[in-house]
Amino acid sequence: MKLAETVTFGGSALDRAAELRGKGHPQGGQAIAFWRGKPLVTADLSAVLRLPMDHAIFGDANGVPILLGREDDGGLIYAREMTLWNPEGVDEAALAQFADPTEQVHPAAPDAVFAELRRVMVGLSPRDAELAATARALFAWHSIHGFCARCGASSEVTMDGWQRTCGTCGGHHFPRTDPVVIMLITRGNSVLMGRSPGWPDRMFSLLAGFVEPGETIEAAVRREVYEEAGIRVGDVRYLASQPWPFPASLMLGCAGDAVSAEITIDPAEIEAAMWVTREEMLDAFAGENPAIAPAREGAIAHFLLRNWLAGTLD
Repeated sequence: MKLAETVTFGGSALDRAAELRGKGHPQGGQAIAFWRGKPLVTADLSAVLRLPMDHAIFGDANGVPILLGREDDGGLIYAREMTLWNPEGVDEAALAQFADPTEQVHPAAPDAVFAELRRVMVGLSPRDAELAATARALFAWHSIHGFCARCGASSEVTMDGWQRTCGTCGGHHFPRTDPVVIMLITRGNSVLMGRSPGWPDRMFSLLAGFVEPGETIEAAVRREVYEEAGIRVGDVRYLASQPWPFPASLMLGCAGDAVSAEITIDPAEIEAAMWVTREEMLDAFAGENPAIAPAREGAIAHFLLRNWLAGTLD
């Protein structure tokens, strides 16, 4: 797919400077601040804020800075997490929402806000989006991998945030990424759409599911579609991928041809599924379909559907 890397979080050609990890670096560089998974962005939500490593805000950071890569001007860029900062008046219920609408302002950066990445991702440049996605996924992984999976002892952050090492048994552990297939399943002029329990009203998206051990991408597409909607799928082809740091998936966008039509949902998997015609989907994208809201902008489902409608999948 020629447009594959124009998907959100892809295509910025970030030099990750992997050869520098764990080797020590010259003084300097800049860092992105994070608080509970939220990047620090400009007040208009258009850019991730880069700050000097010695900026006052990082007095509330703890742990090893994570090396994200090398900027186009040669400077190194890191991420730091504000684990020591506890702002007043935090709405915990809002933080748990699908896309947290709240913003937090740190006194050391009064002209910037911590904002949920899902809210701001489509307004960021490809580079800022890739940096933010990478850092968010790494911080999420570190937050639940503080102990060695081999012996249970505490592990330490090493390789500038790209590894954890157990000082007891010597085990090395690396950031996890979970492969997920997401499928544009078509039959004639229609596409298969579904919704999960708890989604906002009218929200439908493409079916998706985790790839299992010992399974090909194609087999995962066929299995997941049949499990969730009872639809048999024939030919499958890969289209595009998207890192999805919520918390740590790689979405593998595929197209598949349905060879059956009758939908039988598994209520343990999804709440509803339906065939949606191209005309009905065009109305949804235009905000004129009372039954369906388009998939969230910035998600690969939205990207695949938009290109299906435009005839630009190949």
